[in-house]
Amino acid sequence: MHRSWVEVSLGQIAENYRCAQRVVGPAVKIAAVVKADAYRHGAVEVSRALMAEGVEWLAVSSVEEGVTLRDAGIRARILVMADFLPFERPALLEHDLTPVVHSLEDLHQLDAFAQRAGRSVPYHLKLDTGMTRLGTSAGAEAVLEAVTHARHAYLEGLMTHFASAGDYTKSQTDEQLALFESLLSALAAAGVRPAYVHAASTNAVAFGRRPAWFNMVRPGHALYGYVSAAKGEAPPCLLEVRPALSWKTRILSVKDVPQGVAIGYGGMFRAPRAMRIAILAVGYADGFPHRLSNKGKVIAAGRLVPILGAVSMDLTTIDVTHCPSLQPGDPVTLLGREGNASLDAVEIARTAGTISYNVLCSISARVKRVYTPSPVPSAADDPGRR
Repeated sequence: MHRSWVEVSLGQIAENYRCAQRVVGPAVKIAAVVKADAYRHGAVEVSRALMAEGVEWLAVSSVEEGVTLRDAGIRARILVMADFLPFERPALLEHDLTPVVHSLEDLHQLDAFAQRAGRSVPYHLKLDTGMTRLGTSAGAEAVLEAVTHARHAYLEGLMTHFASAGDYTKSQTDEQLALFESLLSALAAAGVRPAYVHAASTNAVAFGRRPAWFNMVRPGHALYGYVSAAKGEAPPCLLEVRPALSWKTRILSVKDVPQGVAIGYGGMFRAPRAMRIAILAVGYADGFPHRLSNKGKVIAAGRLVPILGAVSMDLTTIDVTHCPSLQPGDPVTLLGREGNASLDAVEIARTAGTISYNVLCSISARVKRVYTPSPVPSAADDPGRR
């Protein structure tokens, strides 16, 4: 019994992973992205479920995230994607984590560190092809020289990241891919052929950018049941995935209020008539978006009902005038489905003026996680699938 909790279907995550496998085929490996605590689904539990499906690679953001998985007994290869600081290098070796290197200077330092440790360290080199964040912008000649001069760090993978893979109104992705392939070809001509080449995350997989799949892809959002909508004249989405997480809370109090009464901080809502309201045990400290104040909805007794006034730190007020049976202790759905009523992270994000990634990743640690391991029906069996 919890005040606020999420229910995560590990069976659905496994099915979403199998869907991605079917799309890319057996020749392409999947590096399952479990950074940010698996988008708040629980990185350890999700990683275990994916390992049971045969996943060989997991991708995290930081050394700390990788160590957390190792401490939980996760033995898959772990790729640390968002750089590492000098003081984290010993943990890379100690916990057998594979770093992504983002500059030639970082490569030089990693090589020197590996030499001092008496180890040979695999790494993946990230090229900045147009995202203009992490990654080297060095030309092929400089990259080749740095790679071939490293004696204790060896190039296992070459990667890049697309800035707008789902946007078909611009040519940016094609331009990034052309630049990436050009450097890849230059390295191959010099006899440097990394074992893994990867550029595609969820959108590049979902919308069939096959030239970008190479021999590894990095789906994240899709594993948890979401594919962001494409822009422009995009091909049909290849991934039929369903959300794996639902979020619920409980009613703390139910009360009748007269017409004209102000509700919540700042009196943002004033009752236009006599109403019955319920106060929920959830607020922005739990990750429930403050921007849903006075305009969002939740599902109560199987129907969509409005949020009244401000979402506060620990409490949210809703209109239950048409749900007379509700009492303190009853559950209310914040994200998920009850009967014919549903709310997913995309819909919530649209109302809150953000993105679905942010809705999921904002669910705080004080919201309890409950896991269901049972298999789920195929997405093809659900007429309401995304």
